[in-house]
Amino acid sequence: MRAVVTRVSEASVTVDGEVVGAIGAGLLALVGVGHDDDGDRARTLARKVHELRVFPTGDGARSVGDLGLAVLVVSQFTLYADTRKGRRPSWADAAPWKVAEPLVAEVVAELRRRGTTVATGVFGARMQVASVNEGPMTVQLEV
Repeated sequence: MRAVVTRVSEASVTVDGEVVGAIGAGLLALVGVGHDDDGDRARTLARKVHELRVFPTGDGARSVGDLGLAVLVVSQFTLYADTRKGRRPSWADAAPWKVAEPLVAEVVAELRRRGTTVATGVFGARMQVASVNEGPMTVQLEV
């Protein structure tokens, strides 16, 4: 599994003109699923997002878990784009919908089990994602 995680002061997802998920300060996590991913990897990714220390404080860096901040999770199969050949990305490395959807849901569920407030997009929908990036601080996670 892969995630691109951005520290935000606010972020939201809109589908068909309606905001379906929004957070204030926290993390925007774009999550992609590959063919070999499973529930264990989904839970590991969630733990990494929850514990990622990217929020500076006077005594060091803290995580969303430490600070009680929220995470907006958005499915993003395009994180598995292969652009090595030609001009058109290949999506062959991305898991199919029926595999990916429950694994993204498991990331969300594990974050919630850890006490994190989580908002989401709509799997498979055409979404407009808005964010106010802080820092900017963006990292890629892979498990």
